[in-house]
Amino acid sequence: MNHLYSAAGGFALAIGLAGGALAQDPPKMAMTTEIPDGITTPDNIETQLGNLTFFDGVPDAETTDKIYTLLDFHHAYQAYMDGVKIASMDAMRRGIEAFGPANTTVLQFADLMDSKALFLTPNTTSVYQTMWLQLGDEPMVMETPPNVLGFLNDGWFKYVTDFGNLGPDEGQGGKFLILPPGYDGEVDESGYTAVVPTNTYGHWVMWRGYTVDGSTEEAVKATQETFKLYPLSQADNPPELNFVNVSGKEFNTIHVMDERMFEEINTVIQNEPLFGEEPELLGHLAAIGIVKGQPFEPDERMQGILKKAASAGAVTVKTLISKPRDERAYWYPGESYWQNAFPGGAYTWVLDGVTLQDFRAAFHFYATGITPAMAVKAVGKGSQYAFTYRDSDGNALDGGKTYKLTVPANPPAKDFWSFTLYDNQTRSMLQTDAQFPAIGSNTEGVVQNADGSTDVYFGPVAPEGKESNWLQTVPGKGWNTIMRLYGPLEPWFDGTWRPGEIELISE
Repeated sequence: MNHLYSAAGGFALAIGLAGGALAQDPPKMAMTTEIPDGITTPDNIETQLGNLTFFDGVPDAETTDKIYTLLDFHHAYQAYMDGVKIASMDAMRRGIEAFGPANTTVLQFADLMDSKALFLTPNTTSVYQTMWLQLGDEPMVMETPPNVLGFLNDGWFKYVTDFGNLGPDEGQGGKFLILPPGYDGEVDESGYTAVVPTNTYGHWVMWRGYTVDGSTEEAVKATQETFKLYPLSQADNPPELNFVNVSGKEFNTIHVMDERMFEEINTVIQNEPLFGEEPELLGHLAAIGIVKGQPFEPDERMQGILKKAASAGAVTVKTLISKPRDERAYWYPGESYWQNAFPGGAYTWVLDGVTLQDFRAAFHFYATGITPAMAVKAVGKGSQYAFTYRDSDGNALDGGKTYKLTVPANPPAKDFWSFTLYDNQTRSMLQTDAQFPAIGSNTEGVVQNADGSTDVYFGPVAPEGKESNWLQTVPGKGWNTIMRLYGPLEPWFDGTWRPGEIELISE
C-alpha cells in the first residue's frame, strides 16, 4: 500500500533557475574575484510564473508585479491553512449565539444530536451541552455538573482546561474561577477546584453527558440543576440561565470555505488580544491586510488573490484529511486506511519539538474540540477514535455502493463502540432517511455473530436479512466514518485488537 502522494505542485510556484547569463558581462576590475557557483542568479529566469527579467538582480516592473502576486498568494494561502481553526471558532460562536446571548444561554441536545445540526463530526450517543463564555474585566465563576466530559477552548481554538471525569474535579462536579486575559487583581483561590487564567475573552464551553438506559433525562437534569456561570461580583445572586433544547433544530456552527473565511478570521483578530496567537500566523494575516485595530478592506487585486488562495486552501485541507501522505496519520501504516488525528498523542500537534501544521489544519477542517482527553492514553476512560474516507483498496467510499466491515470479537470498549457516518462536504452527520446515521454495540437489535464478532453494512439499500446491522448511504455522495471506543481498554492501545477494513461487496 502506497501512502505517498505528490506535493500540491499547482500551488507551490517554485522558481526554477534556468539558463541565461547577465545581459552584459561586466569588465574585470582590479578587485574582481571568482564568485562561487550558486551565489548569483541569471537575469532571465523561466518559471511557472512565466519569464522573469532582472537587471543584475533588480526586477523590471512586470517581474516585480509577478513576484508580489506570488508573495501575497503565499501569505494568503498560509493564513488560510493556519487560520482554519480561528474561523471555525468564530463560526461556533455565531452558531451558539443565534439561540441567545453569551454567558446566560445554555444549549442542550436534550434528545441527542441528529443530522439536522451542521456541527463538525459529532456523535449520536452523547448528550451534548454547550454555551459561549464571554469574559470582561472581572473573573467569572463556572460551576459544573458531575459525570461529564467537558472542556474550555479559547478564541484561538486552543485548549484551556478540562472539567468532569477527566478534569481536576474528577467527575464530581467542580467550581472554576476563570480569569480574563492579563488579569492582575487579587485572587482568593480558596473554595475553587481550579483557578484558570486565559488568553482570550471569548471561550467555547462544551460538555457531554451520558445516557442511562437510553434516556438523556439524568444528564439534562444534572446540568439544569448544577451548572452555573456568573461574574465573581454576583456570586451572592447569580443570574438565571436559559436552557434551550436544540435537538432537531437547524443549527450551523461551520465556517465558510471560500474567501469569506478571511472575514471570519478578521472578526477574531479584532476581538481578542494578540498575545495568545502565534506571531508567525499573525504576520501572514497582517501581510494580507488583517491587522488589529484596522479595517480589513482588500482592494480588487487582493480580493482576486484571496479568492484563489482560499480555493487552494480548501482543496488542500480536503486532501490532507482524506488522503494523507504522512504515515503517522495511520493507525497501522502500510496495512490499513484507518487514520489517527493525533499522531504521537500530541493534541497540540507539536511532536519532538516540531509543529505538525498539516495535521493541525486537517483536524480543524474536519473536527472540533481540543483537549488532551482525546489524545492521551486513559484506559477505561473517555474515548478513542479511528476514522477513514476509504475502503480496503484505498478507494473513496461511495454512497451508491455496498460495503461490509467486521468488528472482531472482544472489542476493547468498557462501555460500547459505535460507527457514525459523515458528509464529506459538511463534515456533519450524513443526512439520510435515518435520524441518527450511526450504529453501535448498544444499538437495539444489532446481531452479533457466533464467534463474537459483528458485521456492519453500509450502502443505499440494506442487504437482505441484514437490516439490523445496516447504515444507509446516499447514491451520488461520498461519505466517511468514525469508529469510537467508549472506555477504551488496553488491547486498543497496544494494538492487539484492531477494527476490520471496509470491504466493497457490491457495486
